[in-house]
Amino acid sequence: MKYLIFSDIHSNLEAFEKLLSIKKATEVDKYLFLGDLVGYGANPNETIELFKTINKSHYIRGNHDKVIADLESSSLFNPVAAFSAEWSKIQTSKENQEFLKNIKRGPEIVDHFITICHGSTFDEDYYVFSMFEAVESFKFMETQVGFFGHTHFPIIYLLRNDKIDIVPLSKNIKIKLDPNTRYLINPGSIGQPRDKDPDPSFVIFDSTRKEVHFQRFPYDIKKTQRKIREVGLPEILSSRLESGI
Repeated sequence: MKYLIFSDIHSNLEAFEKLLSIKKATEVDKYLFLGDLVGYGANPNETIELFKTINKSHYIRGNHDKVIADLESSSLFNPVAAFSAEWSKIQTSKENQEFLKNIKRGPEIVDHFITICHGSTFDEDYYVFSMFEAVESFKFMETQVGFFGHTHFPIIYLLRNDKIDIVPLSKNIKIKLDPNTRYLINPGSIGQPRDKDPDPSFVIFDSTRKEVHFQRFPYDIKKTQRKIREVGLPEILSSRLESGI
Protein backbone atom coordinates (compact mmCIF):
# COMPACT_ATOMS: atom_id res chain seq x y z
CA MET A 1 0.00 0.00 0.00
CA LYS A 2 1.21 3.51 -0.79
CA TYR A 3 0.70 6.44 1.55
CA LEU A 4 1.24 10.12 0.86
CA ILE A 5 2.39 11.83 4.06
CA PHE A 6 2.37 15.61 4.21
CA SER A 7 2.16 18.35 6.81
CA ASP A 8 1.85 22.05 7.62
CA ILE A 9 -0.02 23.50 4.64
CA HIS A 10 -0.65 26.76 6.53
CA SER A 11 -3.23 28.21 4.12
CA ASN A 12 -0.77 28.15 1.22
CA LEU A 13 -3.30 27.34 -1.48
CA GLU A 14 -0.85 27.46 -4.41
CA ALA A 15 1.52 24.92 -2.83
CA PHE A 16 -1.36 22.66 -1.85
CA GLU A 17 -2.93 22.77 -5.30
CA LYS A 18 0.42 21.96 -6.88
CA LEU A 19 0.90 18.97 -4.56
CA LEU A 20 -2.46 17.55 -5.62
CA SER A 21 -1.55 17.94 -9.29
CA ILE A 22 1.63 15.84 -9.04
CA LYS A 23 1.09 12.41 -10.57
CA LYS A 24 3.05 10.49 -7.93
CA ALA A 25 1.12 12.25 -5.20
CA THR A 26 -2.19 11.10 -6.62
CA GLU A 27 -1.17 7.50 -7.32
CA VAL A 28 -1.45 6.50 -3.66
CA ASP A 29 -3.93 4.49 -1.63
CA LYS A 30 -4.21 6.81 1.38
CA TYR A 31 -3.35 10.37 2.42
CA LEU A 32 -1.93 11.02 5.88
CA PHE A 33 -1.91 14.67 6.98
CA LEU A 34 0.02 15.69 10.10
CA GLY A 35 -1.70 18.94 11.01
CA ASP A 36 -1.77 22.72 10.55
CA LEU A 37 -4.07 23.20 7.61
CA VAL A 38 -4.29 26.91 8.37
CA GLY A 39 -2.36 29.87 9.76
CA TYR A 40 0.23 32.20 8.18
CA GLY A 41 -1.20 32.17 4.64
CA ALA A 42 -3.93 34.19 2.92
CA ASN A 43 -6.37 31.40 1.96
CA PRO A 44 -7.71 29.56 5.03
CA ASN A 45 -11.19 28.89 3.62
CA GLU A 46 -10.01 27.80 0.18
CA THR A 47 -7.39 25.51 1.73
CA ILE A 48 -9.92 23.84 4.00
CA GLU A 49 -12.41 23.40 1.17
CA LEU A 50 -9.77 21.80 -1.04
CA PHE A 51 -8.68 19.53 1.80
CA LYS A 52 -12.25 18.31 2.24
CA THR A 53 -12.18 16.91 -1.31
CA ILE A 54 -9.44 14.40 -0.49
CA ASN A 55 -10.73 10.86 -0.14
CA LYS A 56 -9.18 8.03 1.88
CA SER A 57 -7.42 10.37 4.27
CA HIS A 58 -6.41 10.25 7.92
CA TYR A 59 -5.58 13.55 9.54
CA ILE A 60 -4.90 15.15 12.89
CA ARG A 61 -4.91 18.71 14.11
CA GLY A 62 -2.01 21.13 14.52
CA ASN A 63 -1.55 23.95 17.00
CA HIS A 64 -2.65 26.60 14.49
CA ASP A 65 -5.77 24.60 13.69
CA LYS A 66 -6.66 24.62 17.39
CA VAL A 67 -6.17 28.37 17.81
CA ILE A 68 -8.07 29.30 14.65
CA ALA A 69 -10.90 26.95 15.68
CA ASP A 70 -11.00 28.93 18.95
CA LEU A 71 -10.12 25.87 21.01
CA GLU A 72 -7.00 27.51 22.38
CA SER A 73 -5.64 31.02 22.87
CA SER A 74 -3.01 32.55 20.59
CA SER A 75 -1.28 34.05 23.65
CA LEU A 76 1.58 31.54 23.52
CA PHE A 77 2.33 32.28 19.86
CA ASN A 78 4.99 34.76 18.79
CA PRO A 79 3.50 38.12 17.66
CA VAL A 80 3.58 37.28 13.92
CA ALA A 81 1.97 33.86 14.41
CA ALA A 82 -0.63 35.33 16.79
CA PHE A 83 -1.53 38.13 14.35
CA SER A 84 -1.98 35.69 11.46
CA ALA A 85 -3.99 33.29 13.64
CA GLU A 86 -6.37 36.03 14.79
CA TRP A 87 -6.72 37.28 11.20
CA SER A 88 -7.43 33.74 10.00
CA LYS A 89 -9.99 33.25 12.75
CA ILE A 90 -11.95 36.24 11.47
CA GLN A 91 -11.69 35.11 7.85
CA THR A 92 -12.63 31.46 8.37
CA SER A 93 -16.30 30.63 7.86
CA LYS A 94 -18.39 29.11 10.67
CA GLU A 95 -18.64 25.89 8.71
CA ASN A 96 -14.89 25.66 8.27
CA GLN A 97 -14.25 26.59 11.91
CA GLU A 98 -16.51 23.70 12.85
CA PHE A 99 -14.47 21.44 10.56
CA LEU A 100 -11.27 22.52 12.34
CA LYS A 101 -12.86 21.92 15.75
CA ASN A 102 -13.68 18.35 14.82
CA ILE A 103 -10.20 17.36 13.64
CA LYS A 104 -8.82 14.61 15.88
CA ARG A 105 -6.03 15.15 18.33
CA GLY A 106 -2.88 13.14 17.68
CA PRO A 107 -1.20 10.77 17.93
CA GLU A 108 -3.22 8.29 15.91
CA ILE A 109 -2.32 4.80 14.75
CA VAL A 110 -3.26 4.14 11.12
CA ASP A 111 -3.74 0.60 9.80
CA HIS A 112 -2.20 -0.82 12.99
CA PHE A 113 1.41 -0.10 11.97
CA ILE A 114 1.84 3.66 11.34
CA THR A 115 1.79 6.39 13.99
CA ILE A 116 0.97 9.95 12.96
CA CYS A 117 1.34 13.00 15.20
CA HIS A 118 1.79 16.73 14.83
CA GLY A 119 4.44 17.49 17.44
CA SER A 120 5.49 14.36 19.30
CA THR A 121 3.95 11.05 20.30
CA PHE A 122 3.45 12.28 23.88
CA ASP A 123 2.43 15.92 23.32
CA GLU A 124 0.81 17.22 20.15
CA ASP A 125 2.45 20.66 20.57
CA TYR A 126 5.96 19.50 21.53
CA TYR A 127 8.72 20.20 18.99
CA VAL A 128 11.05 17.35 18.03
CA PHE A 129 14.23 19.16 17.02
CA SER A 130 16.93 16.92 18.50
CA MET A 131 17.95 13.33 19.20
CA PHE A 132 16.92 13.73 22.85
CA GLU A 133 13.40 14.79 21.89
CA ALA A 134 13.21 11.98 19.35
CA VAL A 135 14.23 9.40 21.96
CA GLU A 136 11.42 10.62 24.21
CA SER A 137 8.97 10.26 21.32
CA PHE A 138 10.14 6.71 20.57
CA LYS A 139 9.31 5.76 24.17
CA PHE A 140 5.64 6.53 23.55
CA MET A 141 5.41 5.12 20.03
CA GLU A 142 3.86 1.67 19.68
CA THR A 143 4.65 1.14 15.99
CA GLN A 144 7.86 0.68 14.01
CA VAL A 145 7.22 3.74 11.84
CA GLY A 146 5.96 7.15 12.88
CA PHE A 147 5.48 10.45 11.06
CA PHE A 148 5.46 13.90 12.65
CA GLY A 149 5.30 17.54 11.55
CA HIS A 150 5.32 20.89 13.40
CA THR A 151 9.01 21.78 12.85
CA HIS A 152 8.71 22.23 9.05
CA PHE A 153 12.10 20.49 8.84
CA PRO A 154 12.43 17.20 6.90
CA ILE A 155 14.42 14.57 8.75
CA ILE A 156 14.49 10.90 9.78
CA TYR A 157 15.39 9.69 13.26
CA LEU A 158 16.44 6.02 13.45
CA LEU A 159 16.52 3.91 16.61
CA ARG A 160 18.27 0.53 16.63
CA ASN A 161 19.69 -1.38 19.61
CA ASP A 162 19.02 1.67 21.79
CA LYS A 163 21.21 3.84 19.55
CA ILE A 164 19.75 6.81 17.72
CA ASP A 165 20.93 8.34 14.47
CA ILE A 166 19.79 11.00 12.01
CA VAL A 167 19.30 10.95 8.25
CA PRO A 168 18.72 14.40 6.70
CA LEU A 169 16.23 14.16 3.84
CA SER A 170 17.76 15.42 0.62
CA LYS A 171 15.84 15.97 -2.60
CA ASN A 172 14.30 12.80 -4.07
CA ILE A 173 16.11 10.43 -1.70
CA LYS A 174 14.67 6.91 -1.34
CA ILE A 175 15.33 4.88 1.81
CA LYS A 176 14.77 1.16 2.38
CA LEU A 177 13.48 0.46 5.88
CA ASP A 178 15.27 -2.08 8.07
CA PRO A 179 12.92 -4.43 9.97
CA ASN A 180 15.16 -4.15 13.05
CA THR A 181 15.06 -0.35 13.13
CA ARG A 182 12.39 2.07 14.29
CA TYR A 183 11.75 5.32 12.42
CA LEU A 184 10.41 8.78 13.19
CA ILE A 185 10.03 10.71 9.94
CA ASN A 186 9.22 14.36 9.29
CA PRO A 187 8.17 15.02 5.67
CA GLY A 188 8.75 18.78 6.00
CA SER A 189 6.17 21.41 5.15
CA ILE A 190 3.89 22.02 2.19
CA GLY A 191 3.09 25.63 2.94
CA GLN A 192 6.13 27.03 4.71
CA PRO A 193 9.43 25.08 4.44
CA ARG A 194 12.07 26.12 6.97
CA ASP A 195 15.16 24.12 6.01
CA LYS A 196 16.51 26.86 3.68
CA ASP A 197 14.87 25.28 0.65
CA PRO A 198 11.69 27.08 -0.49
CA ASP A 199 10.32 24.03 -2.32
CA PRO A 200 7.57 22.17 -0.42
CA SER A 201 8.23 18.54 0.48
CA PHE A 202 6.34 15.34 1.13
CA VAL A 203 6.95 11.63 1.64
CA ILE A 204 5.54 8.56 -0.08
CA PHE A 205 5.67 5.46 2.09
CA ASP A 206 5.36 2.15 0.27
CA SER A 207 4.50 -0.34 3.01
CA THR A 208 4.82 -3.32 0.64
CA ARG A 209 8.32 -2.46 -0.53
CA LYS A 210 9.18 -0.96 2.87
CA GLU A 211 10.47 2.19 1.20
CA VAL A 212 10.23 5.88 2.04
CA HIS A 213 10.58 8.26 -0.89
CA PHE A 214 11.16 11.94 -0.06
CA GLN A 215 10.28 14.48 -2.74
CA ARG A 216 10.17 18.25 -3.32
CA PHE A 217 8.45 20.38 -5.92
CA PRO A 218 8.32 24.02 -7.06
CA TYR A 219 5.19 26.17 -7.05
CA ASP A 220 4.12 29.75 -7.74
CA ILE A 221 5.71 31.44 -4.71
CA LYS A 222 5.25 34.92 -6.17
CA LYS A 223 1.48 34.47 -6.31
CA THR A 224 1.36 33.30 -2.70
CA GLN A 225 3.54 36.23 -1.61
CA ARG A 226 1.35 38.70 -3.45
CA LYS A 227 -1.79 37.41 -1.73
CA ILE A 228 -0.19 37.64 1.72
CA ARG A 229 0.79 41.26 1.09
CA GLU A 230 -2.58 42.19 -0.37
CA VAL A 231 -4.52 41.08 2.72
CA GLY A 232 -2.15 42.92 5.06
CA LEU A 233 -0.48 40.02 6.85
CA PRO A 234 3.04 40.63 8.26
CA GLU A 235 5.69 41.00 5.55
CA ILE A 236 7.91 38.28 7.00
CA LEU A 237 5.24 35.70 6.16
CA SER A 238 5.69 36.63 2.53
CA SER A 239 9.45 37.21 2.32
CA ARG A 240 10.46 34.06 4.21
CA LEU A 241 8.85 31.86 1.57
CA GLU A 242 11.62 32.76 -0.91
CA SER A 243 14.43 31.57 1.34
CA GLY A 244 12.72 28.67 3.09
CA ILE A 245 13.25 29.90 6.64
